This record gives sequence, C-alpha cells and structure tokens, in this order.
Amino acid sequence: MKKDLLMWDETLLRDPEVFEIDHVPEQFNHRDLQMREFAFQIRPGMRGSRPLNTICRGLPGTGKTTTIRKVFAEVEASTRKLVPVYVNCQIDNTRFAVFSQIYRKISGHLPPASGTSFKQVFDAIARILLKEELVLVVALDDANYLLYEDEINKVLYTLLRSHEAYLGTRIGVVTIISDMSIDLLGELDPRVASVFRPAEIYFPPYAEDEVRNILQGRVLQGLYPGVLSGGMLDLVVEQTMKSGDLRVGIDLLKRATLSAEQHARRSIEREDICSAYEISRYLHLAYTLRTLKDDEKQVLGVIAEMSRGEEEMTAGKVYESAKQVMDIGYTRFYEMIQKFDAMRLLNLHYRHGRGRSRIISLRYDPARVLEHLS
Repeated sequence: MKKDLLMWDETLLRDPEVFEIDHVPEQFNHRDLQMREFAFQIRPGMRGSRPLNTICRGLPGTGKTTTIRKVFAEVEASTRKLVPVYVNCQIDNTRFAVFSQIYRKISGHLPPASGTSFKQVFDAIARILLKEELVLVVALDDANYLLYEDEINKVLYTLLRSHEAYLGTRIGVVTIISDMSIDLLGELDPRVASVFRPAEIYFPPYAEDEVRNILQGRVLQGLYPGVLSGGMLDLVVEQTMKSGDLRVGIDLLKRATLSAEQHARRSIEREDICSAYEISRYLHLAYTLRTLKDDEKQVLGVIAEMSRGEEEMTAGKVYESAKQVMDIGYTRFYEMIQKFDAMRLLNLHYRHGRGRSRIISLRYDPARVLEHLS
C-alpha cells in the first residue's frame, strides 16, 4: 500500500460544520443591503415599540434564513427586552405548533403535548409578555407552508391582533416566502391584511461571482489547503448555478469531500463532484418530501408510479388509482394536487377540448421520488 493513501483516521475536512445547511457563517457576504433593511424593520422593538412587519421574498438558497438568523443573534446579544422567535413552518405548520414554539422560546419549554388548548397556550404567552414587559418579533420561515395548510390567516390574525385581547402586547411578524408564485397579501383575509401592512425585502439570486466567493470562503474555512483546486471549484460553481440554489453547492462540497475520502484521495477530483451532484441536485426534493403528511406521500407515490409509464396523466386517472390504495375523497385529493403544484413537485395544467382536463406531470425523475419517499 502506498504511504500517501488517506488513512482511516485522516480527514480532508478541517471544519465539517461549515458544510452543514443550517450553518450560520461569521462572514456573511453579499446581503448587506437586506440585513440593513431588516434591522431597520425590527429596530422599534429595541426601543420597546412594536417591530414593523416584513415579507422577505426570494428563491430558495438566496440567504433569507441566514439574514434573519444573523440579525436575530445580534438582537439577543444586545437586549433581553426584544425576543426574536424563529419558526420553521415546513415543520411547524399549524397554529398550535407555531405558538408552541413561541411559548418554548419565552418560557424555556414546550407546552404539555396533550390536554392543553390553543387558548391556554396563547394566554400563557401573553401573561409572560405583559409581566416581563417583553416585545416579540416572530419570523415565520417558509410561511408559504402555512398557506398550503390553510393556517396562515389564523396564525397572523392571532399575532397581529393580540393587543386587542391583551392590551399592551407588542408583536411584529416576519414572513419568509420562497415560492415566488405566491401573492401573500392577495391570499390574506382582509381583516389580516388591514393590520399586516408589511414592507417587502427582496433577495435576488446570487450572481456567479457571488456564488464563487461564498463557496470559496467555505472551502478556505472547512477544507485543508490543496484539497480543492481552482478548476474543481469552477466545476462546483457551474453545477451550483445550474441548480439555482446555493445550498446545493454547499451540500455538493460536503459530499464530494466525503467521496474523495472514501476513495482514499488527498484531493477532490471531477468524478467526486459529478457523482455528488447526482445526489445534491435533489436537495429541494428531499427537504420538501420531509414536510408531507402520510396521506400526501401516498398520493405522490401513486403519481410517481404512474409517471413511469408513457400515458398522459389526468387528475381523474390519478384519483381513480389513488382510491385503489387509500380512502380519499376528491376534494381532499385535489387540495393535495394543488399543494404539490405550489411546492413545485409537479406541474398542473389544463388541456382544452371536451371540458377542461387537468394534466399532471411530475417535475422529478419518478424513481428518485419513490426512493426518497421510501
């Protein structure tokens, strides 16, 4: 065996944490404008007033979540009077779940799992806010998932009109939207829209030179010198730009490094990057499927199975197939189809002719969908 082979206890990773998707980097470049705008929106809360409401809008992987987390960390380091609460609505997408996370933030623990009503949880939150004279700013990340579950109006109404039921409470709301097809204000109940009145902060896609700069920073911090050449970094940037999501590039670096380690190499080669990309490119699919309910996964599985054939899929055909494997009504079925369309798992379009047939086409390779579902 050659002496320079990578041994079992050696690694190419200097700091593995740098390549985790939820890592918040110390140096956060190319989003200075958005950070200043967001800081301005919540600044009234630092002085005891209600923070201004905000919509942060942009495609996945454009720095929205990191911006929120960076500013929230600065708030927590500066004051105890303004309490920032971050809620991942992909996971917590009901009103009770959202307010349970708020309760946990200000009390230190979740409410009891059973036997506790929503009103009891919200009463407890309001009492703590009033007693300790706290101001709250709640960030609803991927708030579009609340919209898919028809929960957005209930959540926003309770937060924004809390001062009517509990005089003196001061709560600001930040909604983070990654689905660019959604007009959030147009979807809101007039009673909610009238008090929401948010400013909008737009997060454009990163340009190629910005992607290269960000990924190069991760490489310098997370890998040992010489592990990734300039030419291989160019290939990672190219694959990242192809997907349009910076998170794909970060995940790609991690997987390519592990591939090189597995093959006992001291540097990352083209084959490591290309094989890693075949997995990393499905990052959005994996994250999205993780949020689906069991019956939704069943229906998507039916669609994926049918997509293996060459026949055109109408909503009616898919519904008939779904009924053979589960008990489901058409109203619930069509709600799921519309949700999958909004989540960019499939395309739903109309074919004009006799009536208006709804045609369904899967956006991803059916085999990959079934693999992730299983």
